[in-house]
Amino acid sequence: MTSATAVENKGTAQLTAAMMLSGTLGVFVVESGASPFNVVFFRVLFGALALGGYALARGYFRGHGFTPRTLGLAVLGGVFIVFNWVLLFQSYENTSISVATVVYHTQPFYVVLLGALLFRERLTAAKVGWIVLAFAGLILVSGVSPADFANGGSYLTGVGQALLAALLYGLSTLVTKRITGVRPHLVALVQVLVGIPLLLPFADFGAMRGTGADWGWLVGLGIVHTGLMYVLMYAAYAKLPTAKIAVLAFTYPAVAMVMDWAVYGHHIGLVQAFGVPLIVTASLKVTLPRTAGTARTAGISLAGRITRVGRTPRTPVAAHAPRTAAHEPEAASRPATPVASEA
Repeated sequence: MTSATAVENKGTAQLTAAMMLSGTLGVFVVESGASPFNVVFFRVLFGALALGGYALARGYFRGHGFTPRTLGLAVLGGVFIVFNWVLLFQSYENTSISVATVVYHTQPFYVVLLGALLFRERLTAAKVGWIVLAFAGLILVSGVSPADFANGGSYLTGVGQALLAALLYGLSTLVTKRITGVRPHLVALVQVLVGIPLLLPFADFGAMRGTGADWGWLVGLGIVHTGLMYVLMYAAYAKLPTAKIAVLAFTYPAVAMVMDWAVYGHHIGLVQAFGVPLIVTASLKVTLPRTAGTARTAGISLAGRITRVGRTPRTPVAAHAPRTAAHEPEAASRPATPVASEA
């Protein structure tokens, strides 16, 4: 086995582990028993401690590279990310982890559409076709019927919340991928720090009395799903080609659906299942052509965004933090279209 193969295999193991952890996110949210605002508040609180401690231990605060402009972009991206999480976790309550996660994975298409609308990025006829196919898959997966529109109800609201969460993700991606010269760990740290004062007015601390052992789920969301998981992804993305990253990223919704079935007995129906491959195929077709031919890639955003990164020996650059991220001093990110997403 060559050293290059060994490095790629290690990256594959790291990213697979990270995506499997991401797939357990919904169970941690539901089992905590806390409201979505409380869940996100404590996620960003414990997540800031985890990421801050890691960055401090690695010496990342020295020569951080932030300018007023890039710091402002990181803060704005953090606002979108935080409310993206709130809406996604509300969607878990109103639909199911499976449905919410798959609907949420329409994120790449919002990025493409928003890029064309706001920044005049090129939108080809082929991409329009794939986006249409993806939203056809979305209609199947959502399982929304005419009766839902006539009667309203929480299920339809939950599907809308997942879609709005994906839209906020897209906005955060477009903002954060314009940050350069800053380590992705620090961009991610700013994004979670923003959530602390932002969510403080919405947090209901009185409802947390008697939480007891359920605090473990909240601590896990910060330490495991916002600390360990992203450190694993940052390490993996610097070792893997974009095509492999794009494929492995779908481990997340697959694990989420298995966990939803195993723990809560929820599963999507046969007709809904037909929509999943449509979304997966369209997502790969929309994103991979933009990054084809790159030998080594990667970057993520805290919500789960992947962007290309080229290797440069000295100047790390933050891409988007599910998609900011490169790894270590030698990895640097450049603006690019995200190819996958994590919550």
